[in-house]
Amino acid sequence: MPEQLDNKSKAIKGYAFYDWGKSAFETSVTTAILPTWFAYLFLEANGLTTTIGSIEMSGTAIWSYSVAAGTLIVAILSPSFGVIADRRAIKMWWLKILTILGAGATFLLAAAPILPISLQWAWLMLMFVLANIGLNGAGVFYNALLPHLGNDDEMDSISNKAFAYGYFGGGLLLVFHLILVLGNFGEWVIPFCMASSGIWWFGFSLITFKYIKEPTIEKEMEKMGFLETSKFALSEVKLTLKNRKEFRTLFFFMLAYFFYIDGINSVTALAGVFGPAVLGLTTTDLILTILVIQFVAAPCAIGFTFLAEKWSTKKALQLSLSVATLVAILALTFAPLELDEHSDYDLQYTWNDTNSTYYVTFLPNLGELAQDPENDEQVWAQKHMDVLPVKINEKIDEGIVLQWATDLNGDPIKKEISNILMLESLKLEIKESRYSVSVINDENNSTITGINHPTNIGDGPLDFIAKEMRDLVWQPLGINVTVQFLILGVLFGSIMGGCQGLSRSLFGKMVPETRSAEFFGFFGFFGKVAAFIGPLMYGTMVILFDDRVAILSIGLLIIIGTIMMYWVDVDEGINDANMEDTRNRNFSDNK
Repeated sequence: MPEQLDNKSKAIKGYAFYDWGKSAFETSVTTAILPTWFAYLFLEANGLTTTIGSIEMSGTAIWSYSVAAGTLIVAILSPSFGVIADRRAIKMWWLKILTILGAGATFLLAAAPILPISLQWAWLMLMFVLANIGLNGAGVFYNALLPHLGNDDEMDSISNKAFAYGYFGGGLLLVFHLILVLGNFGEWVIPFCMASSGIWWFGFSLITFKYIKEPTIEKEMEKMGFLETSKFALSEVKLTLKNRKEFRTLFFFMLAYFFYIDGINSVTALAGVFGPAVLGLTTTDLILTILVIQFVAAPCAIGFTFLAEKWSTKKALQLSLSVATLVAILALTFAPLELDEHSDYDLQYTWNDTNSTYYVTFLPNLGELAQDPENDEQVWAQKHMDVLPVKINEKIDEGIVLQWATDLNGDPIKKEISNILMLESLKLEIKESRYSVSVINDENNSTITGINHPTNIGDGPLDFIAKEMRDLVWQPLGINVTVQFLILGVLFGSIMGGCQGLSRSLFGKMVPETRSAEFFGFFGFFGKVAAFIGPLMYGTMVILFDDRVAILSIGLLIIIGTIMMYWVDVDEGINDANMEDTRNRNFSDNK
C-alpha cells in the first residue's frame, strides 16, 4: 500500500510537471515575446499591412488566422484520436510524439534570423502553427490522463495543482527571459528565448514520461491498419454523437465550455499582439504583465480549489467566469495617454542656439521602420534622410533601406541637422504615418501625432468608450497604458487558473473513466474549435471594423458561456458517467 501511494504521488507530480514545462510556450512564446517579435518583423518587412491574394491584411489579422489554423487541425482529429486511445494503450505514446513536435517547432523559431528579412515573419508563423498543433494535440492525451490519477473528490485538487505548477514554471522562465531582454545583450536574446522555451518544455516533460505509466485497458483492441483504424474511430464518434442524449448534461456543458473558453483563450492568444499593435506597448511591458498574471494565477488556482470544496466546483467556476466577463469589458476602455512632454514623442527635435541647428533623437523603444524598399515609410524616410536619425541597413541587399540609427550599445544617437525646409516637409509626412514628432525652439514649439499613432484612437464604432475613459479616468489619474494593462493582468490572472482547472476537473467528474480519452477528445474538439473560431472571429472583425469591435465579439462569447453554465446539472452528469462505466465493465466481464 505505501508503494502504491508513493507511485500515485509521483504520477500526480509528473502530471503537474508537464504543465510546468509546456507553460514556457504559452507564456514566453505565445503571449509575451513572440507576438511582439512577429509584429516587429512583419512591420520591418511589410509596414502596417501586406496583401495576401487580393486582401490587404494587418499583422494582427494574420497572427490571429495562424493561431486559428493550428488549432483547427487538432480539433478535427481529437475525437478520433480519443476513441483509439481508450481502446489501445497509446495515450503516453501520442503524448511523447506530439510533445516532440511542439517543443521542436518552438526551438526552431530561433532559426528565423538566418532567413531573408522578407521571409522571417512567415517562418515564425509556420513554426508557431506546428508548435500549436503539438501543444493542442498533446493536450488531448494529457487531459485524458486526469480521471486515471484520482477519484472525483481529488480531481479539483489535481487539476488546479497542475495549473499552479504551470504558472510557476512558466513564470520562472519568463523572469529569466525578462532579465535578458532588459539587459539588452544583443540580437541573439529573442532567438535564445525561443530556443530555451522549447528545451524547457521538452526537458520537464521527461519527468512526466518517467512517472506516469500508461493506464491499463481491460480489453485492448487488436492492432489494425491505418484505414481500418480511421474508419472504426469515425464510426465510434458517430455512434457517440447519435447517442448524445445519454450524456445530455455532458454535451451541454461542452457547449457552454465552447463559448466561454473560446473567449478566454482568445484573450490569452491575442493580447500579446493587441498590446503592441494597438496600444503601443513594448516587449518589456508585455513580459511584466505576463509575469503578473503568472504569479497571481498560481496561488489563485490553489485558492479556487478551496472555494470549490466550500461552495462547489460549479459555483467556483461561475465566479471565475463572472470576473472574466469584467476583464473583457474593461479591455474596451484601454487607451494610451495623450502625449504631453517633449520626451514622449517618437522623434524629438531640439533647437541649439550655439550652432543655430536642431538636434534630433528618438525614443529608445521606437518600432523599426518598414524594411521593404518599396514601402511608403521607406519612400518618405529616404526623401528626408538628412533630417532623420537613420542609417542604411547593411543586412539588406535590395538597394538602400533605412533603419533608426543607434550606437554600439543600442542607444539612440543624437544627430545634428540644419535643413529647416526639409524638416517642415517631413512634418507633412508624419501626419499620415504611425509616428509622432515634437519640435522645440525659442520662438515656436510644434507637435504632430500621426493618424496611425497609438494615441490617436480613431473613429471606430466603439472608440468613443476608450476616448471617454481616457478623458474621465486614465488621463486625470495619470494611469498610463502599461499600468492599465497590468490591472487587466491582475484581474485575468486571478481567475485564469481557476477557470481552466475547474473546467477540466468538472468535465472529468462527468466523464466515464472507461471512455476518458474519447470524451476528452470531444472536450479537446470543443476547446480547439473554440480556439479556432475565436481568433478567426477576431481577425475578421479587425478587417471589417477594428480591434475594439473584435474585443467586444470575444467578450460576448464569454457572456454566453457564463449564462449557459447556470443550466448545467453536475449531479446528473456524474450519474450518467457512473452508469456508462457500469455498462462497459459488465460488458467486458461477460465477454
